[in-house]
Amino acid sequence: MKIWTPLLASLTLLPLELPAQTPEEKGLAIAMEADKRDTGWGDIKTELFMVLRNRQGQESKRRMRSKILEVDGDGDKSLIVFDHPRDIKNTAFLSYTHALKADDQWLYLPALKRVKRISSNNKSGPFMGSEFAYEDISSQEVEKYTYKFIKDDKVNGRDAFVIERYPVYKHSGYTRTVVWVDKEMYQALKTVFYDRKDSLLKELVLNDYKQYLGKYWRPSKMTMVNKQNGKSTDLEYKGYEFNTGLKDSDFNRNTLKRTR
Repeated sequence: MKIWTPLLASLTLLPLELPAQTPEEKGLAIAMEADKRDTGWGDIKTELFMVLRNRQGQESKRRMRSKILEVDGDGDKSLIVFDHPRDIKNTAFLSYTHALKADDQWLYLPALKRVKRISSNNKSGPFMGSEFAYEDISSQEVEKYTYKFIKDDKVNGRDAFVIERYPVYKHSGYTRTVVWVDKEMYQALKTVFYDRKDSLLKELVLNDYKQYLGKYWRPSKMTMVNKQNGKSTDLEYKGYEFNTGLKDSDFNRNTLKRTR
């Protein structure tokens, strides 16, 4: 399912006429339809602006570039390169998302001139000091979760479905996530994350959706708030470009050190 979390795909559906189903069947049906509807965009380039905010409200800012390649039969490939500030310039993060096995992820640290592989047991760690975890920075394939439809609700006056997702991956940092899906746009308006103790951990709010290619919806801004430590991270997207001609060779881990 393409639920667009950090650099990841958003939930895109048309209204469904569903027969009588169990909550689990309905949740899975929504996930499968979402994946079907958000397929065929090819590749995406965009600029990203990140604001990290501590409990006291002090801010630090970062600027990045992102590339994403849609992969048939598996999860997407993505590359993020940091341009600012100077102390992390040219830091690069490469992710190969998989449907049925642990994602492959690497981080190039220019100060050390070293490519570091992110352990499959450490995907819940913070991505570059932000409130997004490494496992948030990947496409959310249908097979990664089991599902349950919970209820109908409203978010900021908008009608929404509420679905719950349970990660199949045993090393996930979450026991479950709860997603509010707009009934008109069929986009994720909000996601709530629960930690391994099933305590409320984080809340993600997605805003200012725009439609591209007459079909694909993407948010212009996302805000992740950590409910346990009081920190937050904003991600703002500028200049989405689709079908730019990216190839598999543009996401080669052996060229990470040369990424600029």
